[in-house]
Amino acid sequence: MDLQKTGNFIAQQRKAKNLTQAKLAEKLHVSEKTVSKWECGNGFPDTSLIMPLCEALEISANELLSAEKINDNQYKEYAEHNLVTLQAKNTKNTKLLFLLEWVLGLTTSVFFMILIFIASFCELATGWRIGLIIIGFLQFIVGVGFCLRIEKEAGFYECGHCHEKYIPTYKQVLFSMHHGRNRYMKCPKCGKYSWNKKVINKD
Repeated sequence: MDLQKTGNFIAQQRKAKNLTQAKLAEKLHVSEKTVSKWECGNGFPDTSLIMPLCEALEISANELLSAEKINDNQYKEYAEHNLVTLQAKNTKNTKLLFLLEWVLGLTTSVFFMILIFIASFCELATGWRIGLIIIGFLQFIVGVGFCLRIEKEAGFYECGHCHEKYIPTYKQVLFSMHHGRNRYMKCPKCGKYSWNKKVINKD
């Protein structure tokens, strides 16, 4: 996706509707600075804002993603192209989140062990010893919390029985047995327990 081209298209359609950046921002309940950022090619609207933006500019989501007006004959071709592009972007983002989860988990665990080792075996005042232990546990809890959120939100889990792909609850992720990216969970569709493997896409 060419953000510069998309930004120019948003600006063009906004001006065609005789809307200022401030007026468009007001319609979308965002700041004028946010609209300016889109039009300068420095960002793209959040998914929750795509349809409201399209309605305000009287364009289709397909036209927004293509950054140009589309006639009926071109619509299917552009829709398929945009779908493939978004799928590729989603796959890339999910892989980056998986990498972040691994790095964060490793870093958090190593830092925790280092602090506990220092607090246990180095000669320190009691206050410092307690402080290091508290810091170690706090950063470990925060790090694990972020990892759990990534584990839940990024990608899907595929049932070993019916192959339904779903997003588990935090409770399932927190309390299920796991090895690597496989977790022993109950499928919300067939209701059976099995080892569910992590997959990037739903299709």
